[in-house]
Amino acid sequence: MKNFSTLLMGVCLVITMSCNTDDTTPNPEVNTSVNFKFKTSVKIGGEGASEITAYDQLSKKLYTVNVASNQIAITNISNLSTPVQETPIDLTTFGSPNSVAVHNGRLAVAVEANPKQNPGKILLYNTSDNSLTNEFTVGALPDMVTFSKDGNLLISANEGEPNADYTNDPKGSISIINLLDTSVTTLDFTEFNNQEEALENKGFRVFGPNASLAEDVEPEYIAVSDDSSTAWVSLQENNGIAEINLISKKITAIYPLGYKDFNLSGNELDASDKDDVKELKSWPIFGIYQPDAIVTATINGVNYIFSANEGDARDYDGFSEEDRVEDLTLDKTVFPISEDYQNKIHLGRLKTTTSLGDIDNDGDHDAIYSYGARSFSIWSTNGNLVYDSGNSIAMETLKATPNRFNDDDGRSDDKGAEPESLEILNINNQRYILFVGLERTDQVLLYDITNPLSPQFLTILSHTGDEAPEGLLAITAKDSPSGNALLVVSNEDSGTLTIYENNK
Repeated sequence: MKNFSTLLMGVCLVITMSCNTDDTTPNPEVNTSVNFKFKTSVKIGGEGASEITAYDQLSKKLYTVNVASNQIAITNISNLSTPVQETPIDLTTFGSPNSVAVHNGRLAVAVEANPKQNPGKILLYNTSDNSLTNEFTVGALPDMVTFSKDGNLLISANEGEPNADYTNDPKGSISIINLLDTSVTTLDFTEFNNQEEALENKGFRVFGPNASLAEDVEPEYIAVSDDSSTAWVSLQENNGIAEINLISKKITAIYPLGYKDFNLSGNELDASDKDDVKELKSWPIFGIYQPDAIVTATINGVNYIFSANEGDARDYDGFSEEDRVEDLTLDKTVFPISEDYQNKIHLGRLKTTTSLGDIDNDGDHDAIYSYGARSFSIWSTNGNLVYDSGNSIAMETLKATPNRFNDDDGRSDDKGAEPESLEILNINNQRYILFVGLERTDQVLLYDITNPLSPQFLTILSHTGDEAPEGLLAITAKDSPSGNALLVVSNEDSGTLTIYENNK
């Protein structure tokens, strides 16, 4: 385990905003300062014991996915100074949990089957006594579950991953559970099969062996509109976002996300872990955005989608797309031998996909595509890029914590810091704070996104012993047991649950 010292770079900024965002009129007397400090940490268990957390404001309890023990850990935070771990919910008879969500005293748990190519389940519990009240069958590998904002629906992103031999690749799907009549509607992407070529031309990826688009898509994460009418779902491996009409229960669109040009100013990256230098440079390569977590927020009357552009490769026994630049056959016109691109101190070590790049189909690579964009992005609700953080994550971590940069340079050839998780704190409709969890550097970055066209970096949070922040959860001051806003970080590798408090 890494022995990192605690880094708490709090800021206390009081900004007066004229940004009236939702229907609620801002209260000018509310303090909108941001000064998050470490409050407490709880050890849930070993690796995999703390992945995703949901909060029940009625009981003041946190519910955390514990994959290591097939449980939902329960932590009572009524007194933040002395959190109490209560008897967990045992899921052994159902399968392995992937996600949790809470709404008004109801806890939803997404559970994958064994094998995970079989239909999974969404379990519904009452948080007052943790009793199971219902269970619903959904698509293969439900990876994320969330409530609609009105609490009437549960939406599940069913990833549908193939088996190791890639001989069983179930369709990715979205399940919509109507809690008013307990009906389940599971949607797949079959109707988009005939749009595959057009979508690929815009940067969507369909590349599994012998897979149709419907089989190839892997829904990952869900964001729901404030009016509970629309959901957006990240299709990470495919490099897209799907739009779901929750009223008609239809998949209405797939938005390809295209590629990021790392040769442009402001997009520089460190592409090698073997050059003994932590340095950002421009390179003639592209990044596939491939978002993991996505969230949505309405700011100044406009709805935006925020994405953590982690990146992900398919690397199975039966199929792998992963290769390093040093092992590719490059087009010598585009990549002159004199530039020595395939040297390990240049681009040689960079992990890339073999599924893209041979533009003229002559057997060599005319372009190089790496996984992820090493950034967070802001998109319009129809998939147009509004803002990308460029190299901000790399710059800020390198400047403040050089020993952690890209996991002490060890991940420079892979996906960098791997921005994986996102969360937004809305402070009285006047100020919006974006939290970005970095899986490989064990940090959370804070940005002020009150102006989505020009986010401002604020600070970095981390705590000794925490490793791999998988899930982020913001609790508003109104719902917090202390009366101050909280950030709850679920750390997958260290099995810890860490709470930061906004000391206004």
